[in-house]
Amino acid sequence: MVSAGDFRNGMTFEMDGQVYQIIEFQHVKPGKGAAFVRTKIRNVIAGSVTERTFNPSDKFPSAYIERKEMEFSYNDGDLYYFMDPDTFELIPINKSELPDNFKFVKENFPCRILSYKGNVFGVEPPTTVTLRVTKTDPGFRGDTATNVTKPAILETDAEIKVPLFIDEGEEIIIDTRTGEYVSRA
Repeated sequence: MVSAGDFRNGMTFEMDGQVYQIIEFQHVKPGKGAAFVRTKIRNVIAGSVTERTFNPSDKFPSAYIERKEMEFSYNDGDLYYFMDPDTFELIPINKSELPDNFKFVKENFPCRILSYKGNVFGVEPPTTVTLRVTKTDPGFRGDTATNVTKPAILETDAEIKVPLFIDEGEEIIIDTRTGEYVSRA
């Protein structure tokens, strides 16, 4: 059990049959009246974020979110298969449960699989990935205004903006959280 007075960022707990993670918290002691805890919490399964206040003495059962490193093996239509490197067991995950930034993941990339009580509810791709540019327009000499970008198609068919000096066939590093170019590999 965890009390609202002990809340910390990143902590997970169960409330009303749902699992929540604390994004922000603030202990408030007004001049008049009782103290309370103001929080911003995210439903880890649905992904929705809400703001809520709690009495510091409120108690909730703590929830353990299992994070397991697995390797993306292949996809078969709407099912994406991840392999456990210890047991070599393949776990299928539906395409609807994958985040938008999964478009930067190719076969054999490690990912973190999130589950609660054995039910998989999310996939976290690596923070940065190295991918090859398969198609982009050439950058022209003289196009040197600051921060000029051009579209590029990557080997995973994802499209991002890259600087003008990047050519086809080059490997680049991408931040999967923002979907932006970081540097050459």
